[in-house]
Amino acid sequence: MKRVMPYVFASVLAAMPAMAEEQNRDLAEGLEKLGEGARLFLRGLQSEMEPVAEGWGILVDKLGDFSLYELPEVLPNGDIIIRRKEPVDGLPEPETDI
Repeated sequence: MKRVMPYVFASVLAAMPAMAEEQNRDLAEGLEKLGEGARLFLRGLQSEMEPVAEGWGILVDKLGDFSLYELPEVLPNGDIIIRRKEPVDGLPEPETDI
């Protein structure tokens, strides 16, 4: 038994680099699959969000420049008012008698 142990020990030591190489290959393959899954997820998310992004673009086109408006103000009754910073030429003056 004492004669066999050095040979068993030597064979285990010889097999260790092959085992480590296989583990590294498995790890690299797993990371590659993880990266591929992330790319597929982000591509799907992009295709789902594309109509939303187009909608935001249409909204921005309709409203124009946001810097022309004050911050929204919430009234005690719950109404929200967004005032222009400068009045627009050509619009009628608001009525003061309510």
